[in-house]
Order: sequence, then C-alpha cells, then structure tokens
Amino acid sequence: MVLTLFLVTSISAFILGFVQDMTRDAIVASKMKAQNDAIKSILPEFTELGKSIKAAPKEGGDSLEFFPAYNQSKELVGVAVKTYSKNGFGGLIQVMAGFSPDGTITGYQILEHKETPGLGSKMAVWFNNTEKPGQNIIGKNPGKVNLTVKKDGGDVDAITASTITSRAFLEAMRRAYETYEIENDSPGLDCITSQSKTTEGGAL
Repeated sequence: MVLTLFLVTSISAFILGFVQDMTRDAIVASKMKAQNDAIKSILPEFTELGKSIKAAPKEGGDSLEFFPAYNQSKELVGVAVKTYSKNGFGGLIQVMAGFSPDGTITGYQILEHKETPGLGSKMAVWFNNTEKPGQNIIGKNPGKVNLTVKKDGGDVDAITASTITSRAFLEAMRRAYETYEIENDSPGLDCITSQSKTTEGGAL
C-alpha cells in the first residue's frame, strides 16, 4: 500500500510539474497581454511606453509599477499605475489606474480580485458610470476630491452592499495617486516626465 501511494503521488507530481512547465510561458504571455490591453484602455491615445518604473508607497509595503506613455512628439500623455489593496472582502485587489500628467484619473481596469460575484465584482464598472456622478471617479483628481466612500466622509458612493470592496478599491486608487505625486516630485522620478524615452517592448 505504501509503495502504491508513493508511485501514485510521484506520478501525479511529475504530471503537475510537466503541465506547469508547458503552460508557464503561455500564462506569462496572457498576463502581459491583459496588462498591455488594460494600459491602452485607460490612457489617452499614445504611441509608445517608456521604461516601467517601480516605487514603494509612502506607508511601505509592496512597490507600485508605473508605465509612462508618450505621443509621437515624445510628450507625456499619461501614466498607468499598477496598484493594489489587500483589504478587499476577498483579500487582494489589483488595479491598473490611469492618470493624466496633472494627476486626473483617466480610467481604470481591475486586474485581479476575489470579490463576491454580483456584489464586490461590480467595482469593474461601478466607479466608471458617467451617468451617476456620485459613483464616477473618471475625470476627477484625488488631490482635489476626497476619494473615499461617503459613509467615511468622502465624495464617492459605495457599491450597494459592498462597502468593504468599495473602500479597498478606493484605497488602491489613492495609493496610486499619492505614490505618483510623491515620486513625480522627487529627483528619482523626474524620470516619468524627463526620462529618456527608452521603450520597453516598443509601440503598442
């Protein structure tokens, strides 16, 4: 019996390892495509991306990743920020947030989450509803509006029955904005506005 169990577990482990090796590149390629599609959907039209930059938020924790985008004249048209919150109802929420050079939100895409379907999952469209200004965050500058839910004294309507998700999503957006503003004022990330426009992967 012990020998049989050993053989079964060994064969299963081998098969799982083989499948993982076979699918690793495809999974990476799929994630990169999703990331690039998200960047294109949330920023104004651009011709190339600059080299991505990582920076830690002021409260510490995992670094955020910045993707500056330029037009044909090498002028910055926007910055996509890969941001996150670990305080969602289901844990990690990962967001690609878009900002114009002055910090105004140009769009967002949810990259990863484990929120409740039909409730917290509504964040993908809830905060992008132009017909309901209380929900919509697009076109707003977090430096000029209180990007927290109204229940906490902010300016944004929470998702119905999903206040925890709403708080976490808005936390991720504020984290992106605050890190962008801090780094954009520092010598190191003048790089976003004045770095050499070396592309990482070329035009999209």
